[in-house]
Amino acid sequence: MRPGTPALLTLPFCLLLLAATPGAGQRRAPLPERMADTGGGTQLLTAVAPGTGATTGTLTWWDRREGHWVRAGSAPARFGARGLVEGTKRRQGTDTSPTGLYDLPYAFGIRGAPPGTALTYRRVRPDSWWCEDTASRAYNRWAEPRPADCRAGQAEHLAGYDPQYRYALVVGFNYHRPVRGRGAGIFVHVNGRGATASCVSVPEGAMRRILAWADPARAPHLAIGTTGGDTAVTRY
Repeated sequence: MRPGTPALLTLPFCLLLLAATPGAGQRRAPLPERMADTGGGTQLLTAVAPGTGATTGTLTWWDRREGHWVRAGSAPARFGARGLVEGTKRRQGTDTSPTGLYDLPYAFGIRGAPPGTALTYRRVRPDSWWCEDTASRAYNRWAEPRPADCRAGQAEHLAGYDPQYRYALVVGFNYHRPVRGRGAGIFVHVNGRGATASCVSVPEGAMRRILAWADPARAPHLAIGTTGGDTAVTRY
């Protein structure tokens, strides 16, 4: 204020500025309500990293109640060792987690399903594999036993990944109509020693809670993205 300016003359301007300030007297809408798409169901998981080069972030699960999204829980998350990349541009073997919005076809695990699990749950057996061989007819599919056209070096022997696959969710990335070479075996699973090969991982307790929470009748989806930029989770 300039010396000698009556304080009364500045009051309307101050009130106008306050009203125009983002968030003034308002609460920011929950993340799902700021997204372009949530999959059409009433349950959603969001896996958000601060940027594409990050290997850590947060996984949050949400319920839609009475027309609004409400946070049901959250946990620290880990992403691919080389960060995240737009799912439609991803290449296999890059150690990147694919951003995008995906369904969750089913769950599986080395251990039995946690109490309350409603999703289809497959128990891992000694001959359970996930085929990632681009030349195989079983590409990006559970195989039991491993088919002859799926090389062992291009497949994951599921029983050999403990604790990671004690509990896991299959992510619908490149799953329903697989594009060979885009990627296979993307899951939400239990933490290992560090960043993942391409998946999203959380502590074991959180994984158990997510499996007990997810209800196939409510069409849960997973959105993977960043807080901003071209891969912002709000764009999916």
